[in-house]
Amino acid sequence: MSHALDTVLKTAEDSTFIQAERQGPVAIVRLDRPKALNALCDQLTRELSAVLDAVEADDSAGAVVLTGSEKAFAAGADIKEMQPKGFSDVFLEDFITSSWERAATLRKPIIAAVSGYALGGGAELAMMCDFIIAAESAKFGQPEISIGVLPGAGGTQRLARSAGKAKAMDMVLTGRTIDAWEAERIGLAARVVPTDSLMQAATEAATKIAGFSRPAVLMAKESVNRAFETPLAEGLRFERRMFHAAFATEGQSEGMAAFLDKRDAEYTHR
Repeated sequence: MSHALDTVLKTAEDSTFIQAERQGPVAIVRLDRPKALNALCDQLTRELSAVLDAVEADDSAGAVVLTGSEKAFAAGADIKEMQPKGFSDVFLEDFITSSWERAATLRKPIIAAVSGYALGGGAELAMMCDFIIAAESAKFGQPEISIGVLPGAGGTQRLARSAGKAKAMDMVLTGRTIDAWEAERIGLAARVVPTDSLMQAATEAATKIAGFSRPAVLMAKESVNRAFETPLAEGLRFERRMFHAAFATEGQSEGMAAFLDKRDAEYTHR
């Protein structure tokens, strides 16, 4: 066991609400606050950030699966923790920004494996991941309007980018919950699988990603993300430069040679 992997598992072991394990090059990170349906309290989000920091630093980890329980990925933010706060409290502590967004800034690919409820902050956390694989039991929603606020961790922005304005307005303004099939249909979920096959499907996808050349994977992820942040011309220019840069990697030479030789590539991730 590598020192880096040791650090990942030790960080999770020292956590109260996060579990972690490894399946080959894939780090499986699980939210573990069952009595509150994995509600996102400050301690949980900080522990998750610490574990993802450790995964980022682990060279043997090529991809991440983030999941919860069969009943709930995460049922939202912890309302008991939030209710007493005032404007000065949330503004001065930079609530959400200070601890929630590590999944969105992770350079390595991260897949959300969603079963059961993904509501409010739970849906937003799933949307911070690169894509969502949903169990048939998954339920997504942004119900913040029903408690006097609005989404604050990307629900109005990432949802509109994936599902479009009409669906985002519908879900955000009515608080309506949608099932896994509608989530797939509107582009929120990448695919829907039987509930008992969720982790197998997510882990297989992550393992496949982790088996490709790491520099190419990181470049591809960054390029897709650019599509949501720049005009088309700038996005195309960035993509082209990343494509050119891939020819400076060992992976390009090995990958193309393996294709021509009709063999499996053996990547050094350099």
